[in-house]
Amino acid sequence: MTKGDGAQREPHQHPGAADHTATFSAHGNGGRHRKGRKGHGGAEELMVPDAEFKSYYGRPVLKPPVWEWMVPAYLLTGGLSAATVMLSVGADLTGRPALCRACRIGSFGALLASSYLLIGDLGRPLRFHHMMRVAKPTSPMSMGTWILMSFGPGSSLAGLVELLPKSWRTRGALGTTLKWVARVSGISAAAVGPALASYTAVLLADTAVPAWHEAYRELPFVFTGSAAASGAGLAMVFSPVSEAGPARRLAAVGAAIEIAAALRIDHKPDFELSTYTHGEPHHLRKMSEYFTIGGALAAITLAGRSRIVSVLGGLALLAGSGFQRFGTFEAGVESTKDPIYVVKPQRERLDARRREQEERAAQEAGDEQETQGKAPGE
Repeated sequence: MTKGDGAQREPHQHPGAADHTATFSAHGNGGRHRKGRKGHGGAEELMVPDAEFKSYYGRPVLKPPVWEWMVPAYLLTGGLSAATVMLSVGADLTGRPALCRACRIGSFGALLASSYLLIGDLGRPLRFHHMMRVAKPTSPMSMGTWILMSFGPGSSLAGLVELLPKSWRTRGALGTTLKWVARVSGISAAAVGPALASYTAVLLADTAVPAWHEAYRELPFVFTGSAAASGAGLAMVFSPVSEAGPARRLAAVGAAIEIAAALRIDHKPDFELSTYTHGEPHHLRKMSEYFTIGGALAAITLAGRSRIVSVLGGLALLAGSGFQRFGTFEAGVESTKDPIYVVKPQRERLDARRREQEERAAQEAGDEQETQGKAPGE
């Protein structure tokens, strides 16, 4: 197809994609040549050569997501809020007040940032209100809204208690009451925390964006592990070394889950996932890998003895989680820009279905011939 000025627009390419684009026919024949006349020696001459696939006027088959930086930032802060409130419950029940306070305040702050980013990206605050009018179990967006609303009150109340004057929180009947209010609120939020940390991965995978949809098995593990690592990182930054032992252990576990799931995405053969390993998404995710591994190594080695190492390791884990979310987001955007990421997998599925039908028909024909060839009584 040509633009109005007569210049032909070439589709976006990435390293390793050139050999795939040549398999598509501009006439929509799925890369197969039309049969032509018989040539010398009875061989068929191929009359229609292969050509690069181009969409209508060079336009993408899918419209790229209109979301901006607010969405990956929301993915980061939502997971951070969920992980820190769960860590705060363990700290509260095991007698680590400084760790508990840092996590409760951190969860509340991340929740405020997450709510602002979500409502800001919607454009109009009333849109968030409208999503609360209906609960649809089949809609990740609807369920995510209710998860956030179920999580918010507990996290907010526990964080607000920690922001009250210390004399109110530690003396007399008022202090005892506030302690139990914060504990119950934190537990109620922690019960919803795993859903909040992972639902955004389900939300992305439920779209038609090829790179997100094909990674639907791994993205929940990537996001949950990333949330755990970032929550542990924040706790390592703002709590004393003597109380941050659970945070350091959570950092190691979360980082291991995140890195393992991310590497699984990188090594899957699905063509739609190749955007994760090229260009800007690959650069962002590599930065995430370096920071996350570095932070985890700090957590399991020197962070237990050095306050400086603890802070640096925690900051590295937070940075790694941020790069992971932005890299995943950019990979999805890239997969909508070139038609090949949509059309090639569709053609492959159609060809596979056609081969399966042909094999089944051939098998049935063979069985029928075998039945007819048998003599009566055999």
